[in-house]
Amino acid sequence: MTSTLPAPLDVKLMNLTASVLFSGCVLLVLAAGVWWVMRYPGFAIARIVVQGELVHNNAVTLRANVAPHLAGNFFTVDLQAARKAFEQVPWVRRAQVRRVYPGSLRVELQEHDAVAYWGPESGSAMVNSEGEVFEANVGDVEQEGLPRLQGPAGKSAEVLQMYGLLQPVFEPLGAELDELELTGRGGWRVRLDSDAVIELGGGTPQEVVQRTQRFTRTLSQVAAQYGRRVDALESADLRHSGGYALRLRGVATVIPDAAGAVAGATGGVRRRR
Repeated sequence: MTSTLPAPLDVKLMNLTASVLFSGCVLLVLAAGVWWVMRYPGFAIARIVVQGELVHNNAVTLRANVAPHLAGNFFTVDLQAARKAFEQVPWVRRAQVRRVYPGSLRVELQEHDAVAYWGPESGSAMVNSEGEVFEANVGDVEQEGLPRLQGPAGKSAEVLQMYGLLQPVFEPLGAELDELELTGRGGWRVRLDSDAVIELGGGTPQEVVQRTQRFTRTLSQVAAQYGRRVDALESADLRHSGGYALRLRGVATVIPDAAGAVAGATGGVRRRR
């Protein structure tokens, strides 16, 4: 029976030293390889291909603005950082960036589709078709007649949805919504293109729409009783129970204790003095 004697201490030290030296050489080779890859001109990003339906941007300007913010080469560039750099460009909603061998980045962009202004007229915020608020140069807006929406922060999608419900309700009057506001107390206020202001009150979207429909169905009849047309409307308040109050040019209305058939559904009327 044979037994294996432990290796002498000097042999162990030599083996350990050889292993350390070998590992160090491997690390140095890897580091040199990484250094070479990062600096070799053949691996530089030679081209940035921009795709997507661009209205407010163009590929040349995008490449010029974003390229200085891209660090590294084809293999080392941070794609997430590149995506964020493109998404910082005005009007860009979303960007997808991927490598295309050899030496190219392919960028798929989606721009914001502006459907309304957001907030006060002094601001530069807009709302896109998804109900998202974004900042833009208002001077770049090509669409005419966009409405202005207002409301608490985080409510832009709700306000846009309500606008879509209310706009058709006013169409029979030949009127368009210039402004729609969700107040801090949860009430709705609209301003028509005739500059008339209407307080719609609060409640569920269905309740608000139903109140507004009753108003638009009866407004022309009430106005005709006083020799006015619908476009004579200056303001209206639909927050009253069982009716509404309105103001026509030269005529004001209030809800009386007793009223006729038409006034009972819409609110009483009296002439302004």
